Amino acid sequence: MRDPLSNTIKSIKPSGIRKFFDIVNTMEDAISLGVGEPDFETPYFIRDAGIYSLEKGKTFYTSNSGLMELREEIRNYLIRKLNVEYNPKNEMIVTVGGSEGIDIALRAMLDKDDEVLIPQPSYVSYEPCTILAGGKPVIIELKAEDGFKLKASQILEKITDKTKILILPFPNNPTGSILNIEELKEIAKVCIKKDLYVISDEIYCELTYEGEHASIVQIEGMKERTVLINGFSKSYAMTGWRLGYATGPKEIIAQMTKIHQYAIMCAPTTSQYAAVEALIHGDADVARMRESYNQRRRYLLYRFEEIGMTCFEPQGAFYVFPSIKKFNMSSEEFATRLLEEQKIAIVPGTAFGESGEGYVRVSYAYSMDRLKEALSRIEKFVRSL
Repeated sequence: MRDPLSNTIKSIKPSGIRKFFDIVNTMEDAISLGVGEPDFETPYFIRDAGIYSLEKGKTFYTSNSGLMELREEIRNYLIRKLNVEYNPKNEMIVTVGGSEGIDIALRAMLDKDDEVLIPQPSYVSYEPCTILAGGKPVIIELKAEDGFKLKASQILEKITDKTKILILPFPNNPTGSILNIEELKEIAKVCIKKDLYVISDEIYCELTYEGEHASIVQIEGMKERTVLINGFSKSYAMTGWRLGYATGPKEIIAQMTKIHQYAIMCAPTTSQYAAVEALIHGDADVARMRESYNQRRRYLLYRFEEIGMTCFEPQGAFYVFPSIKKFNMSSEEFATRLLEEQKIAIVPGTAFGESGEGYVRVSYAYSMDRLKEALSRIEKFVRSL
């Protein structure tokens, strides 16, 4: 029989995050610090809005682009947070999580062999989604000595006549690094000069711990060449609701909507009604969760220093990215042995690109009690090396 599988999909490796998560689920008394999922329940009033929509029989398809009521609230949110306005009629689409937004943006914008600049370490989906869209990933290595920030000079070094898109993954998963407005201005100059488009993944925008989140769309000349990706999973503890959105130039959003029409139809209706409530009344809950994450962030930095593991101080998201280079083993070996010997699951840095070698990702989206126990076990493991 002929091979039924695509060579392209066979060439893509499974997610390195899920591997350890699946193993830890089979182990008694194991603790996972591997998955980037808030430990908070979705705030009650948001859940209640979803339940009420079901009780009222609001169970039908929405517009392909999403409920107009939700798109209007996304518009209001972006004005409030970024002072940038998008037309909810044709510059916005509601997606099944931020991940769908990334996927359909790349598919809408790429022709075969167009190059996409991807800073790494970064979220696992950018590279495979680029390949699936027919593009060519070009990796920019982010360095600890630069605070894992992307520099304009690094972009210039990688640009060719085939370069079309720059991925901007800040606040960053897995490092927690951020870019301030001045740093973004330098990147914007390159994008405008070299005629690059940007996909700015800002799913962790509400989890910025010092100062306000900055977006490249706030810079003159960049809104018209940027697709902004965001969603509700991280900020509002709504991972299972599977809801995100993309905003951008109407000609790009129109093509993204076409793909969405054929592949998805529309995002879950119940989730959309809940998200309206989240945007209108959720700021206080977001602030409460952010403060709790910040306490955990400071605790992990303190404990890793005690243990003797060098750790860059993250300014965003809910991860720390400590170095394990001193132990003379690969990230995969360190994570595997920690799981086997102390029943603690973390993620090897290489799950986020080869430049993640020598590091591991530890999520602090877990209760303080769980974090204390986990760090005690990590300390025992490190002392035994």
